[in-house]
Amino acid sequence: MKAVILAGGKGARLAPYTTIFPKPLVPIGEQPILEIIIRQLVRQGIRDITLSVGYLGELIEAYFQNGHCHIPGLSLSYVRETHPLGTAGPLARIPGLDGTFLVMNGDVLTTLNYQALCAFHRESRAALTIATHRKDVQIDLGVLETNDNHELVAYREKPRYSFDVSMGVYVYEPGVLRHIAEGEYLDFPDLVVRLLDCREKVVGFHSEDFWYDIGRREDYELAQQEFQDRAAAFALV
Repeated sequence: MKAVILAGGKGARLAPYTTIFPKPLVPIGEQPILEIIIRQLVRQGIRDITLSVGYLGELIEAYFQNGHCHIPGLSLSYVRETHPLGTAGPLARIPGLDGTFLVMNGDVLTTLNYQALCAFHRESRAALTIATHRKDVQIDLGVLETNDNHELVAYREKPRYSFDVSMGVYVYEPGVLRHIAEGEYLDFPDLVVRLLDCREKVVGFHSEDFWYDIGRREDYELAQQEFQDRAAAFALV
């Protein structure tokens, strides 16, 4: 199976770490998050990987081309975004996506079983499968519920809500690409809406594996500690 790693964003939320190098090269432990992702994919049998690069993409290419990622069997290629294309638009420019393929963001730290995700996708006969994680959100305020007459009917102090959120890891069927125009800026949520409007089957794969999106500074700092504490769970090639 082919995999596409989206590594073209500026990582503005992760400043100042991303001021001089791209977010996918931000280190977790002693390795960039992007190298950790690649090693995990290869360990699970996914060796044909394309990096979609943009902002400071030359640094990403230089890192791997200078011998920092000698992994047996790895086939690594690059597609450069000449202008931002969003989190789905770059897929229209990547050659060879003529079978089921994996797509993921280049800033995801997870112990997700990619083979289990792909097997679920095939069994579901879906056009698109989204890996999901349960996320609790704490509201640090008192939440009021009122009726049409502005009368208070309920009061909840600092409630906690749970949502299924996207992990930034997806499995696509190649037919999805016909919904993405060449050179079009398109974010993933907008692509999902298009698919649903066209009655394409989109499913969620629930995962209880460890997961952090290091796009925010707070999560990046937490991920650093978790990576050290769970070293065995991130066994790499």
